[in-house]
Amino acid sequence: MKGISIKDIAKQAGVSPTTVSFVLNGKAKEKRISDQVSKKIQKIAARLKYKPNQLARGLRTGKTKTIGLIVEDIANNFFASLAKVVEDEADKYGYKVLYGSTEDNTEKAKGLLEVLKYRQVDGYIITPTKNLDKEIELLETAAKPIVLMDRYFPHVNSHYVVLDNFKGAYDATSHLVKQGYKKIAIVTIASDQTQMKDRLDGYIAALKDHQVPFSKTLVKRLPFELDREKFNNEIKKFLTSVKGLDAVFFATNYLGIYGIESIRSLGWQIGKEIGLVGFDDHDLFRLHSPSITCVSQPIGEIGKKIVEVLMKELNQPSDVPQQIVLPPELIIRESSKLA
Repeated sequence: MKGISIKDIAKQAGVSPTTVSFVLNGKAKEKRISDQVSKKIQKIAARLKYKPNQLARGLRTGKTKTIGLIVEDIANNFFASLAKVVEDEADKYGYKVLYGSTEDNTEKAKGLLEVLKYRQVDGYIITPTKNLDKEIELLETAAKPIVLMDRYFPHVNSHYVVLDNFKGAYDATSHLVKQGYKKIAIVTIASDQTQMKDRLDGYIAALKDHQVPFSKTLVKRLPFELDREKFNNEIKKFLTSVKGLDAVFFATNYLGIYGIESIRSLGWQIGKEIGLVGFDDHDLFRLHSPSITCVSQPIGEIGKKIVEVLMKELNQPSDVPQQIVLPPELIIRESSKLA
């Protein structure tokens, strides 16, 4: 079905399309259009349920009132929850959000950026993939506001809102040590991006500070693109290969879920035979028996800060980047209490 156009409204109102355009863009008084004509046009537009073409409006005003949001995986509980907060916060400023997931694939990320450029979004919120730094710098050169989230490029002078991932991992590992666990492993993703690097560094630093022996054999790095079966198989092989293992820290929420599956399939009792801590909270962690200790991110505050930073840049651009690092919270549950 063909959409209602300005010409359709003009025809019914008995005025020119230009007059309709002025009224619908709030320029009636500026163009000395009478209140009677203005109200008539607005009434017809409402009756016909007219929706403006954002691309056409963008060409006229330079603003489409849309934001591009690129995340790693919209199906992931953390990113889905964060996207909802961003959407709600953006709506308060009159902005709509266009979504896309990269699956941590740089080529897919580049493709999404091209789509958002075509849609003429006013600003970008991006969870960057590896090697996306050049594209980020090009967008910044084009004076398009960008806020990075979850991770950033240390060599790119950009706005970002992230968690203190080092502290989150440090606190989680220290907690396991204080509970009496002596051989603590980490299962993480094979990535050199800031968030995963900081989590691994935090884990290692905590062991060293508490004089707990560290060995590279306690670290398992898995490719992001594995499917569920392969994740589970790799985790089971790793856990059974470490002699004397009594606790494990999973560096993402989905790794934590795969970890629970793997440990249960081995017949081990979480919280009794092996301690477990995950990164990012999840309903499953709270409802599982035993409940799962985790590092929780302040999703509401992260989403609110991201939109605040972007709106500030849209209205008053600054050469000084806003770089916000928020503190994590360690939620202690039954999975990390040594029997």
